[in-house]
Amino acid sequence: MTVTSSDTVARRLDRLPFTRTHLRVLTGSGTGWALDAMDVGLISFVITALVAQWELSTQATSWIASAGFAGMAIGATLGGLLADRIGRRSVFALTLLVYGLATGASALAGGVIALIILRFIVGLGLGAELPVASTYVSEFAPARMRGRIIVILEAFWAVGWTASALIGFLVIPNLDEGWRWALAIGAIPAVYAIVVRWALPESPRWLAGRGRTTEADAVVRDLEQAPALFGTRAVDEAPAPTHTAPARALTVGQRLAGLWAPALRRRTLALWVVWFCVNFAYYGAFIWIPTLLFSQGYDLVRSFGFTLIITLAQLPGYAVAAWLIEVWGRRATLSVFLAGSAVSALLFGQASEVWSILATGMALSFFNLGAWGALYAVTPEMYPTSLRATGAGWAAGVGRIASIVAPPAVPLLLGVGGAPVVFVVFAVFFVIAAAAAWALVDKSGEALEE
Repeated sequence: MTVTSSDTVARRLDRLPFTRTHLRVLTGSGTGWALDAMDVGLISFVITALVAQWELSTQATSWIASAGFAGMAIGATLGGLLADRIGRRSVFALTLLVYGLATGASALAGGVIALIILRFIVGLGLGAELPVASTYVSEFAPARMRGRIIVILEAFWAVGWTASALIGFLVIPNLDEGWRWALAIGAIPAVYAIVVRWALPESPRWLAGRGRTTEADAVVRDLEQAPALFGTRAVDEAPAPTHTAPARALTVGQRLAGLWAPALRRRTLALWVVWFCVNFAYYGAFIWIPTLLFSQGYDLVRSFGFTLIITLAQLPGYAVAAWLIEVWGRRATLSVFLAGSAVSALLFGQASEVWSILATGMALSFFNLGAWGALYAVTPEMYPTSLRATGAGWAAGVGRIASIVAPPAVPLLLGVGGAPVVFVVFAVFFVIAAAAAWALVDKSGEALEE
């Protein structure tokens, strides 16, 4: 079957059931996603260990965290632009290589300055990987199950963060300079980049948009011939693409201007607000939770153990969001989980007993990570194929600005009123994000714009 104007790549993709090739794309991308989460999570445990071993001030440790997020802000914006220009798969593999090598090199850092520089380089790769991966998977997924598939992709974040918590609990306190061994483990993505580059196909939507129709057709035919794992082939009900004309190659300036075209500017503004607020509250909380527990008198092993238990609640949060996102829709699911995050943050800030710390911390994990799943599902859907990675990358990049600001802001807020004030501020950011989510367009079950 060849690609024609009446039987486009997009329409053929949306008719498919979930096949073995879809599973390969999802798990291959999800493994990269989990490795990303493991690296981001590890730094929270490394920082706590360095407070004890290097006797660092909270200000110094906040700069270590912020350096990584500064790199992520730049990486997200550049990664999206590159992915729209040279392809999703190539940029995905490159990002894994960059942050894997830099994380391994971080294990050899002899001082704070070297660690800050290397964390910035790590951030360049990490920041580019997430929006590119979500764009990549969304362009394979059939419209009627796309939201659920992207939330499942995001659920790999919980797997990676749990792995980081296990490494923090088992490795860092039990080995001499265990934080170095933890970062050395974080070099695994450099090896996995080879798998991504050669084992995963390029996005057929991107190939078709660049005029490479023969290659796009080959990828779609592989999907059409692959064994179905669940679902059936949709024929009559498959939604038609909103635009089927071939996308012309756009310059960087045209892509950036396109994000603010009249039809897209409201979506872009709302996305940027949600991404900014969620990043501030999430990274402000979860980067500091191990250190806050340690500062409250719990030893390293116990504070890391609490963090591991709290982290485990992320998985059911993703599972519930994955179900609800195709039942309630994108906006309602995102908004409700953000509201739940706000309430949980308020309660966590007041918790003092072990049971209340664990219960409210798990609630915060459940709602916050469910919200992340919904946000990653809705973001690529806001833009046409020619702008999709750019739009997702810039939204993530704006969010990373908040994650740069959050770590150094926490010590200042602690000085004002302790943990209760810190988590009241996080709750306010969650509420703003929940309100902004209602300005997004809900494209549940609709074809991606071409």
